[in-house]
Amino acid sequence: MQIVTALGHALWMSFTMLWQIFWGLSLGFLFSAVIEVAVSKSEMSKLLPDASPRSLTLASLLGAASSSCSYAAVAMARSIVRKGGDFTAAMAFQFAATNLVLELGVLMWVLISWQFAAAEFIGGPIMIIVLVLLFRFFLTDPLKKDAIEQADKGIAGSMEGHAAMSMGEQHGTWKQRLSSKEGWIAISHSYVMNWTMLWRDIGVGLLVAGALGAWVPDSFWQNFFLVSHPTAAMIWGAFVGPLIAVASFTCSVGNVPLAAVLWNGGISFGGVASFIFGDLIILPILNIYRKYYGGKMTAFIAVTFYIAMVAAALVVEILFQVLRWVPHERHTAIVDAAITFNYTTVLNLVFGAVSVVLTVVFFRTGGPEMMRMMESGEHGHHGSA
Repeated sequence: MQIVTALGHALWMSFTMLWQIFWGLSLGFLFSAVIEVAVSKSEMSKLLPDASPRSLTLASLLGAASSSCSYAAVAMARSIVRKGGDFTAAMAFQFAATNLVLELGVLMWVLISWQFAAAEFIGGPIMIIVLVLLFRFFLTDPLKKDAIEQADKGIAGSMEGHAAMSMGEQHGTWKQRLSSKEGWIAISHSYVMNWTMLWRDIGVGLLVAGALGAWVPDSFWQNFFLVSHPTAAMIWGAFVGPLIAVASFTCSVGNVPLAAVLWNGGISFGGVASFIFGDLIILPILNIYRKYYGGKMTAFIAVTFYIAMVAAALVVEILFQVLRWVPHERHTAIVDAAITFNYTTVLNLVFGAVSVVLTVVFFRTGGPEMMRMMESGEHGHHGSA
Protein backbone atom coordinates (compact mmCIF):
# COMPACT_ATOMS: atom_id res chain seq x y z
CA MET A 1 0.00 0.00 0.00
CA GLN A 2 2.86 2.36 0.82
CA ILE A 3 4.43 1.63 -2.58
CA VAL A 4 1.17 2.51 -4.35
CA THR A 5 0.86 5.70 -2.34
CA ALA A 6 4.46 6.68 -3.14
CA LEU A 7 3.94 6.00 -6.85
CA GLY A 8 0.71 7.98 -6.80
CA HIS A 9 2.46 10.93 -5.13
CA ALA A 10 5.25 10.92 -7.73
CA LEU A 11 2.81 10.67 -10.65
CA TRP A 12 0.66 13.46 -9.23
CA MET A 13 3.72 15.70 -8.93
CA SER A 14 4.64 14.89 -12.53
CA PHE A 15 1.12 15.75 -13.69
CA THR A 16 1.03 19.04 -11.81
CA MET A 17 4.40 19.92 -13.34
CA LEU A 18 2.98 19.18 -16.80
CA TRP A 19 -0.01 21.38 -15.97
CA GLN A 20 2.32 24.23 -15.09
CA ILE A 21 4.50 23.93 -18.19
CA PHE A 22 1.98 23.08 -20.95
CA TRP A 23 1.20 26.61 -22.07
CA GLY A 24 4.87 27.60 -21.91
CA LEU A 25 5.83 24.61 -24.04
CA SER A 26 3.09 25.35 -26.55
CA LEU A 27 4.09 29.01 -26.76
CA GLY A 28 7.76 28.10 -27.16
CA PHE A 29 7.04 25.53 -29.86
CA LEU A 30 4.88 28.07 -31.71
CA PHE A 31 7.71 30.63 -31.60
CA SER A 32 10.09 27.92 -32.78
CA ALA A 33 7.82 26.94 -35.68
CA VAL A 34 7.42 30.54 -36.85
CA ILE A 35 11.19 31.12 -36.75
CA GLU A 36 11.83 27.79 -38.49
CA VAL A 37 9.68 28.90 -41.42
CA ALA A 38 10.89 32.52 -41.45
CA VAL A 39 14.63 31.87 -41.37
CA SER A 40 16.23 30.19 -44.37
CA LYS A 41 19.16 27.88 -43.56
CA SER A 42 19.60 26.31 -47.00
CA GLU A 43 22.88 28.19 -47.63
CA MET A 44 24.14 27.79 -44.08
CA SER A 45 27.31 25.90 -44.96
CA LYS A 46 28.39 28.61 -47.40
CA LEU A 47 27.81 31.23 -44.70
CA LEU A 48 30.10 29.38 -42.26
CA PRO A 49 33.36 28.85 -44.17
CA ASP A 50 35.72 29.41 -41.24
CA ALA A 51 35.99 30.06 -37.49
CA SER A 52 36.17 33.84 -37.80
CA PRO A 53 34.20 36.01 -35.34
CA ARG A 54 31.72 36.78 -38.14
CA SER A 55 31.10 33.10 -38.95
CA LEU A 56 30.83 32.14 -35.28
CA THR A 57 28.37 34.95 -34.58
CA LEU A 58 26.30 33.95 -37.59
CA ALA A 59 26.44 30.29 -36.54
CA SER A 60 25.15 31.22 -33.08
CA LEU A 61 22.32 33.34 -34.49
CA LEU A 62 21.28 30.65 -36.97
CA GLY A 63 21.46 28.03 -34.21
CA ALA A 64 19.22 30.09 -31.95
CA ALA A 65 16.81 30.54 -34.85
CA SER A 66 16.73 26.81 -35.60
CA SER A 67 15.40 26.13 -32.08
CA SER A 68 15.87 22.37 -32.24
CA CYS A 69 15.99 19.46 -29.86
CA SER A 70 19.49 18.23 -29.08
CA TYR A 71 19.36 15.27 -31.46
CA ALA A 72 18.21 17.38 -34.40
CA ALA A 73 20.80 20.08 -33.62
CA VAL A 74 23.58 17.47 -33.65
CA ALA A 75 22.32 16.09 -36.98
CA MET A 76 22.16 19.58 -38.51
CA ALA A 77 25.70 20.35 -37.32
CA ARG A 78 26.97 17.21 -39.05
CA SER A 79 25.11 18.31 -42.20
CA ILE A 80 26.93 21.65 -42.07
CA VAL A 81 30.27 19.85 -41.83
CA ARG A 82 29.43 17.51 -44.72
CA LYS A 83 28.46 20.46 -46.92
CA GLY A 84 31.81 22.15 -46.37
CA GLY A 85 31.08 24.36 -43.38
CA ASP A 86 33.74 24.90 -40.74
CA PHE A 87 33.81 22.29 -37.96
CA THR A 88 34.15 24.79 -35.10
CA ALA A 89 31.36 26.96 -36.52
CA ALA A 90 29.15 23.85 -36.76
CA MET A 91 29.77 23.11 -33.07
CA ALA A 92 28.90 26.73 -32.18
CA PHE A 93 25.66 26.34 -34.16
CA GLN A 94 24.91 23.14 -32.25
CA PHE A 95 25.42 24.80 -28.86
CA ALA A 96 23.20 27.74 -29.78
CA ALA A 97 20.48 25.49 -31.22
CA THR A 98 19.98 23.81 -27.85
CA ASN A 99 20.83 26.55 -25.33
CA LEU A 100 19.81 29.87 -26.91
CA VAL A 101 16.26 28.93 -27.92
CA LEU A 102 13.04 30.69 -27.03
CA GLU A 103 11.11 27.75 -25.62
CA LEU A 104 13.90 26.98 -23.14
CA GLY A 105 13.97 30.60 -21.99
CA VAL A 106 10.18 30.74 -21.66
CA LEU A 107 10.08 27.62 -19.50
CA MET A 108 12.98 28.69 -17.30
CA TRP A 109 11.29 32.07 -16.72
CA VAL A 110 7.83 30.65 -16.03
CA LEU A 111 8.80 27.62 -13.96
CA ILE A 112 11.71 28.91 -11.88
CA SER A 113 12.41 32.63 -12.36
CA TRP A 114 13.51 35.17 -14.95
CA GLN A 115 17.07 35.06 -13.63
CA PHE A 116 17.51 31.52 -14.92
CA ALA A 117 16.29 32.47 -18.39
CA ALA A 118 18.76 35.36 -18.35
CA ALA A 119 21.52 33.02 -17.20
CA GLU A 120 20.90 30.74 -20.17
CA PHE A 121 21.04 33.55 -22.72
CA ILE A 122 24.11 35.13 -21.11
CA GLY A 123 25.86 31.84 -20.35
CA GLY A 124 25.27 30.39 -23.82
CA PRO A 125 27.53 32.87 -25.66
CA ILE A 126 30.15 32.58 -22.89
CA MET A 127 30.11 28.81 -23.33
CA ILE A 128 30.55 29.16 -27.10
CA ILE A 129 33.50 31.55 -26.62
CA VAL A 130 35.21 29.13 -24.22
CA LEU A 131 34.58 26.24 -26.61
CA VAL A 132 36.02 28.15 -29.56
CA LEU A 133 39.16 28.98 -27.56
CA LEU A 134 39.58 25.34 -26.54
CA PHE A 135 39.18 24.22 -30.15
CA ARG A 136 41.63 26.86 -31.34
CA PHE A 137 44.36 25.78 -28.91
CA PHE A 138 43.83 22.03 -28.69
CA LEU A 139 42.04 20.77 -31.83
CA THR A 140 44.74 19.45 -34.16
CA ASP A 141 44.41 19.40 -37.94
CA PRO A 142 44.83 15.59 -38.19
CA LEU A 143 42.06 15.03 -35.62
CA LYS A 144 39.74 17.44 -37.42
CA LYS A 145 40.56 15.86 -40.81
CA ASP A 146 39.77 12.37 -39.51
CA ALA A 147 36.47 13.64 -38.02
CA ILE A 148 35.42 15.25 -41.31
CA GLU A 149 36.27 12.08 -43.23
CA GLN A 150 34.14 10.09 -40.78
CA ALA A 151 31.29 12.62 -41.14
CA ASP A 152 31.41 12.26 -44.94
CA LYS A 153 30.59 8.55 -44.59
CA GLY A 154 27.03 9.62 -43.76
CA ILE A 155 26.42 7.07 -40.98
CA ALA A 156 22.92 7.62 -39.63
CA GLY A 157 22.47 8.96 -36.11
CA SER A 158 19.12 10.38 -35.06
CA MET A 159 16.70 13.00 -36.45
CA GLU A 160 18.35 12.82 -39.87
CA GLY A 161 15.07 13.55 -41.64
CA HIS A 162 14.44 16.64 -39.55
CA ALA A 163 17.96 17.88 -40.20
CA ALA A 164 17.60 17.39 -43.96
CA MET A 165 14.27 19.19 -43.98
CA SER A 166 15.54 22.10 -41.90
CA MET A 167 18.57 22.50 -44.15
CA GLY A 168 16.46 22.36 -47.31
CA GLU A 169 15.77 25.17 -49.74
CA GLN A 170 13.12 27.78 -48.98
CA HIS A 171 11.48 30.10 -51.50
CA GLY A 172 10.45 33.71 -51.18
CA THR A 173 11.17 36.24 -48.45
CA TRP A 174 10.33 35.61 -44.83
CA LYS A 175 7.41 38.04 -45.10
CA GLN A 176 6.02 36.12 -48.07
CA ARG A 177 6.38 32.82 -46.24
CA LEU A 178 4.64 34.05 -43.09
CA SER A 179 1.81 35.75 -44.98
CA SER A 180 0.99 32.77 -47.21
CA LYS A 181 -1.28 29.81 -46.66
CA GLU A 182 1.62 27.47 -47.40
CA GLY A 183 3.72 29.22 -44.80
CA TRP A 184 1.15 28.63 -42.06
CA ILE A 185 0.74 25.03 -43.14
CA ALA A 186 4.51 24.74 -42.72
CA ILE A 187 4.22 26.30 -39.26
CA SER A 188 1.62 23.69 -38.27
CA HIS A 189 3.95 20.93 -39.51
CA SER A 190 6.91 22.34 -37.59
CA TYR A 191 4.82 22.86 -34.45
CA VAL A 192 3.57 19.27 -34.35
CA MET A 193 7.04 17.99 -35.24
CA ASN A 194 8.49 19.83 -32.23
CA TRP A 195 6.08 17.94 -29.99
CA THR A 196 6.84 14.60 -31.65
CA MET A 197 10.60 15.18 -31.31
CA LEU A 198 10.48 16.12 -27.66
CA TRP A 199 7.57 14.31 -26.03
CA ARG A 200 9.81 11.47 -24.84
CA ASP A 201 12.34 13.84 -23.29
CA ILE A 202 9.57 15.90 -21.73
CA GLY A 203 7.82 12.80 -20.39
CA VAL A 204 11.00 11.28 -18.97
CA GLY A 205 12.00 14.62 -17.49
CA LEU A 206 8.63 15.01 -15.79
CA LEU A 207 8.63 11.45 -14.42
CA VAL A 208 12.19 11.73 -13.11
CA ALA A 209 11.50 15.15 -11.60
CA GLY A 210 8.26 13.93 -10.02
CA ALA A 211 9.95 10.87 -8.52
CA LEU A 212 12.90 12.84 -7.15
CA GLY A 213 10.66 15.61 -5.84
CA ALA A 214 8.35 13.13 -4.10
CA TRP A 215 10.82 10.55 -2.80
CA VAL A 216 14.14 12.30 -2.10
CA PRO A 217 14.17 14.33 1.12
CA ASP A 218 15.51 17.89 1.14
CA SER A 219 18.19 16.88 3.63
CA PHE A 220 19.82 14.59 1.03
CA TRP A 221 19.98 17.35 -1.58
CA GLN A 222 21.31 19.86 0.93
CA ASN A 223 24.13 17.53 1.93
CA PHE A 224 24.88 16.49 -1.64
CA PHE A 225 25.05 20.08 -2.89
CA LEU A 226 27.10 21.31 0.13
CA VAL A 227 24.50 23.95 0.97
CA SER A 228 26.19 24.83 4.28
CA HIS A 229 29.43 25.78 2.45
CA PRO A 230 28.50 28.53 -0.08
CA THR A 231 31.85 28.80 -1.91
CA ALA A 232 32.29 25.03 -2.19
CA ALA A 233 28.63 24.72 -3.22
CA MET A 234 29.14 27.21 -6.07
CA ILE A 235 32.13 25.30 -7.45
CA TRP A 236 30.67 21.84 -6.84
CA GLY A 237 27.35 22.76 -8.43
CA ALA A 238 28.99 23.94 -11.65
CA PHE A 239 31.06 20.76 -11.91
CA VAL A 240 28.33 18.30 -10.98
CA GLY A 241 25.49 19.86 -13.02
CA PRO A 242 26.47 18.39 -16.42
CA LEU A 243 27.17 15.02 -14.80
CA ILE A 244 23.62 14.91 -13.41
CA ALA A 245 22.38 15.70 -16.94
CA VAL A 246 24.42 12.76 -18.26
CA ALA A 247 22.93 10.47 -15.61
CA SER A 248 19.36 11.67 -16.22
CA PHE A 249 19.47 10.85 -19.97
CA THR A 250 17.08 13.77 -20.68
CA CYS A 251 17.87 16.78 -22.80
CA SER A 252 16.60 20.10 -24.08
CA VAL A 253 13.36 21.37 -22.48
CA GLY A 254 12.89 17.99 -20.79
CA ASN A 255 15.59 19.06 -18.34
CA VAL A 256 13.68 22.07 -17.01
CA PRO A 257 11.38 20.25 -14.52
CA LEU A 258 14.37 18.42 -13.07
CA ALA A 259 16.30 21.72 -12.92
CA ALA A 260 13.48 23.10 -10.76
CA VAL A 261 13.75 20.11 -8.41
CA LEU A 262 17.52 20.51 -8.16
CA TRP A 263 17.21 24.23 -7.42
CA ASN A 264 14.58 23.48 -4.80
CA GLY A 265 16.99 20.94 -3.28
CA GLY A 266 19.90 23.35 -2.99
CA ILE A 267 22.09 23.18 -6.11
CA SER A 268 23.89 26.44 -6.84
CA PHE A 269 22.62 28.98 -9.36
CA GLY A 270 25.48 28.16 -11.72
CA GLY A 271 24.81 24.47 -11.14
CA VAL A 272 21.34 24.86 -12.66
CA ALA A 273 22.89 26.56 -15.69
CA SER A 274 25.54 23.86 -16.17
CA PHE A 275 22.88 21.15 -15.76
CA ILE A 276 20.81 22.67 -18.59
CA PHE A 277 23.95 23.09 -20.72
CA GLY A 278 24.77 19.39 -20.19
CA ASP A 279 22.21 18.09 -22.71
CA LEU A 280 24.88 17.85 -25.44
CA ILE A 281 27.00 15.27 -23.60
CA ILE A 282 24.36 12.78 -22.48
CA LEU A 283 25.31 9.20 -23.33
CA PRO A 284 22.98 8.67 -26.34
CA ILE A 285 24.32 11.84 -27.98
CA LEU A 286 27.94 10.86 -27.25
CA ASN A 287 27.18 7.63 -29.12
CA ILE A 288 25.92 9.68 -32.07
CA TYR A 289 29.15 11.73 -32.03
CA ARG A 290 31.03 8.44 -32.21
CA LYS A 291 29.12 7.46 -35.35
CA TYR A 292 29.45 10.92 -36.89
CA TYR A 293 33.05 11.83 -36.06
CA GLY A 294 34.84 8.78 -34.64
CA GLY A 295 35.97 7.77 -31.16
CA LYS A 296 38.90 10.19 -30.74
CA MET A 297 36.87 13.24 -31.72
CA THR A 298 34.03 12.09 -29.46
CA ALA A 299 36.42 12.01 -26.49
CA PHE A 300 37.73 15.46 -27.45
CA ILE A 301 34.18 16.83 -27.78
CA ALA A 302 33.11 15.35 -24.43
CA VAL A 303 36.04 16.89 -22.55
CA THR A 304 35.96 20.32 -24.22
CA PHE A 305 32.17 20.60 -24.02
CA TYR A 306 32.27 19.72 -20.32
CA ILE A 307 34.98 22.30 -19.60
CA ALA A 308 33.04 24.95 -21.53
CA MET A 309 29.85 24.16 -19.60
CA VAL A 310 31.56 24.36 -16.21
CA ALA A 311 33.46 27.54 -17.08
CA ALA A 312 30.33 29.30 -18.38
CA ALA A 313 28.36 28.27 -15.28
CA LEU A 314 31.04 29.66 -12.95
CA VAL A 315 31.22 32.96 -14.86
CA VAL A 316 27.43 33.29 -14.78
CA GLU A 317 27.34 32.50 -11.07
CA ILE A 318 29.97 35.12 -10.24
CA LEU A 319 28.40 37.72 -12.53
CA PHE A 320 24.93 37.25 -11.11
CA GLN A 321 26.27 37.29 -7.56
CA VAL A 322 27.96 40.63 -8.24
CA LEU A 323 24.76 42.02 -9.79
CA ARG A 324 22.71 40.54 -6.91
CA TRP A 325 20.48 38.76 -9.39
CA VAL A 326 20.71 35.31 -7.82
CA PRO A 327 17.23 34.57 -6.42
CA HIS A 328 16.91 33.76 -2.73
CA GLU A 329 13.63 31.83 -3.04
CA ARG A 330 14.15 28.07 -3.31
CA HIS A 331 10.57 26.76 -3.38
CA THR A 332 9.77 26.93 -7.07
CA ALA A 333 6.22 26.99 -8.37
CA ILE A 334 6.68 23.80 -10.35
CA VAL A 335 7.65 21.77 -7.28
CA ASP A 336 4.93 23.16 -5.03
CA ALA A 337 2.33 23.29 -7.81
CA ALA A 338 -1.37 22.66 -7.30
CA ILE A 339 -4.10 22.72 -9.93
CA THR A 340 -6.43 25.65 -9.34
CA PHE A 341 -8.34 28.05 -11.55
CA ASN A 342 -5.81 30.82 -12.17
CA TYR A 343 -3.87 32.40 -15.01
CA THR A 344 -2.17 29.05 -15.72
CA THR A 345 -5.56 27.43 -16.34
CA VAL A 346 -6.60 30.23 -18.71
CA LEU A 347 -3.32 30.07 -20.63
CA ASN A 348 -3.51 26.28 -20.84
CA LEU A 349 -7.01 26.55 -22.35
CA VAL A 350 -5.87 29.18 -24.85
CA PHE A 351 -2.80 27.28 -25.98
CA GLY A 352 -4.68 24.01 -25.85
CA ALA A 353 -7.01 25.49 -28.47
CA VAL A 354 -3.99 26.65 -30.50
CA SER A 355 -2.58 23.13 -30.33
CA VAL A 356 -5.85 21.61 -31.52
CA VAL A 357 -6.09 24.00 -34.49
CA LEU A 358 -2.49 23.46 -35.59
CA THR A 359 -2.77 19.69 -35.14
CA VAL A 360 -5.93 19.57 -37.28
CA VAL A 361 -4.15 21.58 -40.00
CA PHE A 362 -1.17 19.20 -39.73
CA PHE A 363 -3.34 16.14 -40.34
CA ARG A 364 -5.34 17.75 -43.14
CA THR A 365 -2.31 18.97 -45.09
CA GLY A 366 -0.12 15.90 -45.40
CA GLY A 367 1.72 16.15 -42.11
CA PRO A 368 1.68 12.40 -41.30
CA GLU A 369 2.96 11.56 -44.79
CA MET A 370 5.78 14.08 -44.35
CA MET A 371 6.74 12.48 -41.04
CA ARG A 372 6.80 9.01 -42.61
CA MET A 373 9.03 10.27 -45.43
CA MET A 374 11.41 11.80 -42.89
CA GLU A 375 11.60 8.56 -40.92
CA SER A 376 12.29 6.55 -44.10
CA GLY A 377 15.21 8.80 -45.01
CA GLU A 378 13.42 10.91 -47.62
CA HIS A 379 12.34 14.48 -47.10
CA GLY A 380 10.26 17.15 -48.66
CA HIS A 381 10.61 20.74 -47.63
CA HIS A 382 7.83 22.10 -45.48
CA GLY A 383 8.76 25.76 -45.62
CA SER A 384 8.40 26.70 -49.28
CA ALA A 385 5.91 29.36 -50.09
